[in-house]
Amino acid sequence: MPPAAKKPSKPAPKGKKGSLKAAKNQLRSLDDVPAVLDAAAQIGSGLGPTARRTPLAFSGVWGGIRGLLAATLTRHTPHVLVLLPQAVDADIVAGDVRAFGVEDVVALPLSAGDGTGSSIRDADYAARLQVLQSLRARDDDSPEPLVVTAYIGAAIQRVPSVDRLTRATRKLSVGDEVDPAEIRRWLAEAGFAATTAVHLPGEFASRGGLLDIHSPDQTTPIRIEWFGDEIESIRRFDAATQRSSETLDSVELAAIGADGVTSGEILENLTGTEFDEDAVPEESEAAVSGPDFSVPDDSVGAEATVVDYLPSDTVVLVVDPAECQATSSALLARVARTDRFVTMAELLTELRGHRVVTGSQIAEGSGADHIDLHTAAADSFAASLDETKSRVDSVAAGHEVIVVGDTPADGQRLTELLADTDAAKSGRLHMTVAPLSGGFRLSDAEVLVLTGAELFHRSPVRRVSSRVRGKPIDSFLQLTPGDLVIHLSHGIGLYRGLNSIEKNGQHQEHLTIEFDGGTKIHVPATRIQLIQRYVGGTKNRPRLAKIGGISWSNQRRAAESAVTDMAEELLELQARRATRRGISFDPDNEWQRQFDASFPYLETPDQLTAIDAIKADMESHQPMDRLICGDVGFGKTEVAMRAAFKAVTSGYQVAVLVPTTVLAEQHFHSFCDRMAEFPVEIRKLSRFCTAADQRQTVKDIRRGKVDIVIGTHRVASKDVDFHNLGLVVIDEEQRFGVAVKERLKTRHTNVDVVTLSATPIPRTLHMALVGARDISNLETPPAERIPVETKVTRWDPKQMRSAIVRELNRGGQMYFVHNRIGDMHELAAKINEVVPEIRIGIGHGQMGEGELEQIMIDFIDHRFDMLLATTIIESGLDIPNANTMFIDEGNRYGLSDLHQLRGRVGRYKHQAYCYLLVSPTRHLTPEASKRLRAIEEYSQMGAGFAISMRDLEIRGAGNLLGSQQSGHIAAVGYELYCQLLEDAVRQAKKLPPKLSADVDIDLPIEAYLPDEYVPDLRHKIDLYRRMTRINHAQEITQLREELMDRFGPLPDAAMRMTQLCELRLDAAAWGIQSIAHNDRFIVLQYANKRRLEELVRKASVPVRIVDSRKAYVPTKGFDMSHPTGEAWLQLARAALWIG
Repeated sequence: MPPAAKKPSKPAPKGKKGSLKAAKNQLRSLDDVPAVLDAAAQIGSGLGPTARRTPLAFSGVWGGIRGLLAATLTRHTPHVLVLLPQAVDADIVAGDVRAFGVEDVVALPLSAGDGTGSSIRDADYAARLQVLQSLRARDDDSPEPLVVTAYIGAAIQRVPSVDRLTRATRKLSVGDEVDPAEIRRWLAEAGFAATTAVHLPGEFASRGGLLDIHSPDQTTPIRIEWFGDEIESIRRFDAATQRSSETLDSVELAAIGADGVTSGEILENLTGTEFDEDAVPEESEAAVSGPDFSVPDDSVGAEATVVDYLPSDTVVLVVDPAECQATSSALLARVARTDRFVTMAELLTELRGHRVVTGSQIAEGSGADHIDLHTAAADSFAASLDETKSRVDSVAAGHEVIVVGDTPADGQRLTELLADTDAAKSGRLHMTVAPLSGGFRLSDAEVLVLTGAELFHRSPVRRVSSRVRGKPIDSFLQLTPGDLVIHLSHGIGLYRGLNSIEKNGQHQEHLTIEFDGGTKIHVPATRIQLIQRYVGGTKNRPRLAKIGGISWSNQRRAAESAVTDMAEELLELQARRATRRGISFDPDNEWQRQFDASFPYLETPDQLTAIDAIKADMESHQPMDRLICGDVGFGKTEVAMRAAFKAVTSGYQVAVLVPTTVLAEQHFHSFCDRMAEFPVEIRKLSRFCTAADQRQTVKDIRRGKVDIVIGTHRVASKDVDFHNLGLVVIDEEQRFGVAVKERLKTRHTNVDVVTLSATPIPRTLHMALVGARDISNLETPPAERIPVETKVTRWDPKQMRSAIVRELNRGGQMYFVHNRIGDMHELAAKINEVVPEIRIGIGHGQMGEGELEQIMIDFIDHRFDMLLATTIIESGLDIPNANTMFIDEGNRYGLSDLHQLRGRVGRYKHQAYCYLLVSPTRHLTPEASKRLRAIEEYSQMGAGFAISMRDLEIRGAGNLLGSQQSGHIAAVGYELYCQLLEDAVRQAKKLPPKLSADVDIDLPIEAYLPDEYVPDLRHKIDLYRRMTRINHAQEITQLREELMDRFGPLPDAAMRMTQLCELRLDAAAWGIQSIAHNDRFIVLQYANKRRLEELVRKASVPVRIVDSRKAYVPTKGFDMSHPTGEAWLQLARAALWIG
């Protein structure tokens, strides 16, 4: 028996009854339940020194009891390892253990890494290393308990030896003298890849005196700043924003990755470029080896198991040993390399030095080696509310009752509903907030734990601690040489790159644009706002503009005229709607506040803005017609649910119109789950309902017995007559015919309408339409979503087996999209030939009533591993466990269709994969190749923005603006069109022009971002563009802080760049339009004489007004000879800045 922890968390008095009574007296929340179970089951005696060699089996272990038992064991030892039969269980049980008050809980996942260089960038490989490092840092004297939950497949997977991991770990501290080149080589030799910006584990980026490293054993990337060879600072930073978040004194980094990295790969990792191993001369080969920071050859490989890392006092709990044995055997039968695993029998042999106990619903042992926990399911409490209350007072009479909510509002609501039970009246009802997977009853201890899952038949929420923070997507697309661009003064040209040009001894960066006839114009980086990426929405490549021609100005005038007309039409439509009187819904009441607060996730800022806008619309007297745009998985449904709930609590009915039966089913379950705690009657109307059910639902809608009806176009049928319709929610607007929408709107003229669209609108268009159309744009991805890895590949049985087995090994499921119903069974047989052990279900739109619904339910319940289906799964299916998708004949789909399909996977924390399969014999058309390349390229969260810009029809603009505008978009480009539209809307609304600090500065100043400071061209162009958009002094301070943080101290040329931004703001404040120079003066061109006269009076240097447009600042008396032009900058700033 390992020594007990030095300080048991809650020592119990002697004697079972006394200790149980004492523990129950302390019972207030889930944290106190382990002490109660400990006292009731006398677990300590079973684990005592005399029982060390006796096998101990617990019975009554299932569901939430697994986490409770693990938490109880930590009262006797600080280290517990829980082995579980299913991959999904590791996260669930880890969450449950935390709910019972153990703070330090980690889940050990199975890694799909194959030991090659790319393994190091696998998120699960990183998570495994983090667990190993946590265990390596522990010893028998660690005071706080640590629980590791492990899927049995993850536990039998080999790991690097303790010795190898120790030698591969380096401690770096502030003040250490260490050559940064040595660290870079150390990382490259371990398989880390050099990149321009670190996002994934196994990457590093070097910029001047800064080195960013994302070591797999760290949860966040690390930024190290050097001064010479001395480490000046160590900071954690956010990969999404690239900004520092926390300062550290020291950090331990493990550079442990591939099993063996060649010298060619090392150079490739160091430089980030591909390398030809055969082309290395012998002397280079020797140079590559350099100093030896690598792990010695004899330690290469993964030759240990997790057992080697366990402290000696660890208690191992094996849950459902027979199932663990079956699962591990199935896993070993599937994997290609069994040498990376041990068998479960070998693992148990290695565990002989530790106390191993088992837990199952019915124990396999008997007598002294068996402890019955006397647990019972809480499912019997999942009845109607009245029945639940009576069972709490009868079955659980005298029990202490703990009600567990997902959120404080959830817990409060549950407590309110049980307020009139005897338990509540006698003070035996306790409310707590925790992520518990399900309730249970301890019959001996007389404790009942209830969650929303039992009380309202609600699915437990699967949540993980946030690793990734979402950030808004910018619709500006990066420029690459060869792209078509718009020069605002000259028209369409070709971008030829960013070049450094020397003029009068000064370096300046310019964007080179080529026009018709090979004419080139060099645009200073400080004037980058003149250049826009051309997105025209036309299949034909437009002609380049001719410098000095008149066609560009004609096209621009025509577009200005068209947008003016359209702005007036939109505003006229809005004015007409404003005269109609609609429904004014009630302000938020207590139920609404509880409903909003019981959302188990953190809302994104965009969601909150959209919700506020909808509520304001609903409470006004005008009928609402609001469009909610957002990419796949950005939380549009929650916004719609809050609007629906507001309508219901105000006494109105809600109709939710969706394009497919599958989506109707999904929404029905989502709405029921979300509103389960409230008396809201929700029904569905679709092909999944029997004729009798449909008739009954239609009758109940007419009588007002139904609050929310969710269905396909059947909801808009003539026989569906609402008693009191207040809100219509239309999902996926573009999938409905105009007739269906108009039928609803004409029959119910004054109802509020919310339309959801998964076609994202780029921010430029959204801003242009503000004030002309009510649009809410969801731009921020939810936290924790990881981009889907997308691959285009020919049909290859070997690769397919590898992808399917990887998903099966982690307990996941997958979709296979195939759009020909006729040969689906043949295809299923073909897949079974490749992977005989896979269970396949088939679903398509021609199935009989109830049959497709059953297939979906079976898939959700994991009765089979792969759903082979048509594109009926495209809309809205949300199954967190499905994280791999195959799309057969991917070349036949449109870009946005592929993006929608891909959005069905990657809805939980796991890395998701999407394979676009192309027939081995089929020749791809150029258009299909472009589409497949684009979907592969745009795989980040929110890629729909980039895709909707790239898609040939610019679907967002087409839907909103009508096809007649597409010619003007093609002529002047998307971004300029949006600017013109925004100006036209402001003009039509009689608003002043938008305030802008756009001042043309032409002074001989050397101001740019040097290549060695910002080496990546994309980052550089983005920074130049952001500088030209700055409109507030505070933004300049923030930009300087960001540059310091990301790239190090600003070189003089970069500092002058930010000072030019300050000069531009000062000039704009005085109404100055441009700043130029000649030999003896700085020339100011102004618009407001009164403001300039004030400047003349206040300026610290002479400023002379020469005419109604110009003023001069003399240079006489100043030394203007400095080669960088510093004097010109300082004189201009002195003239305009008033201290």
